[in-house]
Amino acid sequence: MKINHYIDHTILKPTTLISEVEKICAEAKEFRFAAVCIPPPFVKKSKELLQGTDVKVATVIGFPFGYSAVEAKLAEILLSMVDGADELDVVINLLAIKNNDWLYVSNEINHIMPLVKTKGKMIKIIIESGVLTEDELLKCCELYGAAGIDFLKTSTGYAEKGATVEAVRIMRKNLPANVQIKASGGIRTYDFARQLIDAGATRLGCSASVAIINQEASSKADY
Repeated sequence: MKINHYIDHTILKPTTLISEVEKICAEAKEFRFAAVCIPPPFVKKSKELLQGTDVKVATVIGFPFGYSAVEAKLAEILLSMVDGADELDVVINLLAIKNNDWLYVSNEINHIMPLVKTKGKMIKIIIESGVLTEDELLKCCELYGAAGIDFLKTSTGYAEKGATVEAVRIMRKNLPANVQIKASGGIRTYDFARQLIDAGATRLGCSASVAIINQEASSKADY
């Protein structure tokens, strides 16, 4: 297994500098990561920096709390696609879920999906699994699985709890086979990354990507 192909090399802090984005893109090219995941204002620049490579440009929508209006998320999606985004990581409306307003959640994804899919883009829904009950997690698997999304993603990295092996296992067990899983939030070691992949994740959102690659190389050398 080459773990680089699983990684979305990520920088999403609110103080991100253009020099950091340039570094992320250079590392993504060097290590052939699956994608970079960067703030929306840097989509166009990242697309230019990665031109001629297989590395995709992903960005976030409604990040990090997800409670912006559907119309605002649609506008963010449209602008990101105009700038060249290949993949859209959309944060759920956690307020709606916690208030048991599943009609709102369903309405939101039903408005988002046609816009994304008519443009042939990939959509990852961020559900913040660390703050959901198991029942809420199961309902998310059912609703978003039926909606035809590409990935269900564990976390923004901003909640008190990020990716867990158990959450990935539950998601894999309860999602349709065609819906993949992206684990993110607190992935800093190769061992943890491997555990998440073994549990069913096919993408990993990491800011410690290069360290994980180096740990993978070291473990193979030791072997």
